[in-house]
Amino acid sequence: MKYLTYPAVLILFFLLPLSGQAHQPNQSFIYLRVYENENVEGRFEIHNSDLKTYFGLDIKDTPMPDDVRPHYDQIKDYLLKHSSFTSNNEAYKIVFTKEISILPVVKGTFVRFHFYLEDSKELPDEIEVTYSVLLEEDPNHVNMLAYEYNWKAGLINNESIVALDFTKGNDTKILSLTDSSIWKGFVAMVKQGVWHIWIGLDHILFLLALILPSVVRRKKRMVEVAPGKTESRYYIWGWEPVKKFKPAFIYIITVITFFTIAHTITLTLASLEIVSLPSRVVESIIALSIGLAAYHNITPIFKGRDWIIAFVFGLFHGFGFASVLGDLGIKGEFLTLTLFGFNLGVEIGQVVIIALIFPVLFFIRKFKFYPRLLVYLSILLIVISLYWFIERAFDYDMVLDEKIRRLGGDILRALGLREDYYKT
Repeated sequence: MKYLTYPAVLILFFLLPLSGQAHQPNQSFIYLRVYENENVEGRFEIHNSDLKTYFGLDIKDTPMPDDVRPHYDQIKDYLLKHSSFTSNNEAYKIVFTKEISILPVVKGTFVRFHFYLEDSKELPDEIEVTYSVLLEEDPNHVNMLAYEYNWKAGLINNESIVALDFTKGNDTKILSLTDSSIWKGFVAMVKQGVWHIWIGLDHILFLLALILPSVVRRKKRMVEVAPGKTESRYYIWGWEPVKKFKPAFIYIITVITFFTIAHTITLTLASLEIVSLPSRVVESIIALSIGLAAYHNITPIFKGRDWIIAFVFGLFHGFGFASVLGDLGIKGEFLTLTLFGFNLGVEIGQVVIIALIFPVLFFIRKFKFYPRLLVYLSILLIVISLYWFIERAFDYDMVLDEKIRRLGGDILRALGLREDYYKT
């Protein structure tokens, strides 16, 4: 899926209630993933400069996992000595998985060491956590703990909302596990649905292709080459503005609802592992869907039945959304509420997009340039569609697209909204 970068900043306030902490060189982190009836998963994150300064490790400024692996046992022993999770005076055993991942940030690189807590399937209401990593070596160092994933706490793919912070002399705190509910998880999935339709540039362009003709209607009109002579008359298709706002708005909402119904079907089938399609095929067809919807604006494929295009290609967009849920770490818990919440969020996000674009199009629909604007924008969408199709179908990154992605990624990383990492 293509991602829209800069507009995401404008909607940050809606989705992130608090984002005051960012990855800095004088910080270390623990991220936890809490699933129903599974051991708690987690990872320690330590900045590369701290590993070099305080551990004396000879590693690159921008390391890869294999550069850190020779020092793995030394770092693991240190982490075990300076961290613990305890309940009822019994400590959970921290089991390292030997997985190392790398997180590039604006100021350097964090190295991630993955683990799980043995026998933690049934969690108590509270856990006593000690995290004193580097607090003796650097009195100004700060350690933090956050839930990366806790469905019932409403935290999905969270990197910014910190639950606990640890400083020198205050390195043991109580982690509460009671602030969670089914409702919080459901609301979080609604927000994820809104977020991923807003940052999914290919989905937005597909919607734009469907919205463009919604404020005009095709009409056959007669042209006379020689006035008064019947044989000199012929008919051509043209556009005329819709007369009323409400019917046109309801029509496009209806078309988009067919899109939602379709992607709900395939998202459900994919999440239940009933139907699965190769990612390259899905992404390639999603790219083509933009071009076909735009071509339909120039030469009608289904006259008066725009909903057919929305429904047919919505099926493939649903498989694309399924990959999003996989990236969020969804493992099937509370699947019904997850799918309902996510799809509801997508529908809300689509309605917001339409509500922003449609009034503008309705206002300019009577201007003479609008039919040409519709055609020119549709041609542009076809070009973008073919460009992405070539990239996805043949697994080839074109220079322009790569530069745009890098620029967008740099902006998001600078704002703390996106964190790419490598792992083995």
